[in-house]
Amino acid sequence: MHALEILLVEDNPGDVRLTQEALRESDLPHHLNVARDGIEALALLTQDNITALPDVILLDLNLPKKSGLEVLEEVKTDQHLKDIPIIVLTSSASDRDVLVAYKKQASAYLVKPSNLYQFDEVINAIVALCDVS
Repeated sequence: MHALEILLVEDNPGDVRLTQEALRESDLPHHLNVARDGIEALALLTQDNITALPDVILLDLNLPKKSGLEVLEEVKTDQHLKDIPIIVLTSSASDRDVLVAYKKQASAYLVKPSNLYQFDEVINAIVALCDVS
């Protein structure tokens, strides 16, 4: 099995560390790239010398410079990027955010847990959504 290419779009260093740790503990072969804001994420996805598109994008909604919903919409309207599954991983449990994310074609919507044990469960759900084992 090839390593899963993951793009994490997250501005909170603590959440980046939790995600990295949970992925390490999952034993999932992966390569993780991190973008700290929406503009950086889109730049990474559209750079001319990109070697491999991510297999999945983990996207926070509350980002500086360009919101997660804006990133989601731009990715899903780009012919070269639209088939990449996007899992919204955010602190917002707002019904409105959930509905808007799915309307903009998010593959899944998960609320970020606050501790490592629960974060491991979220990563396991992501692994299942990506159909890898």
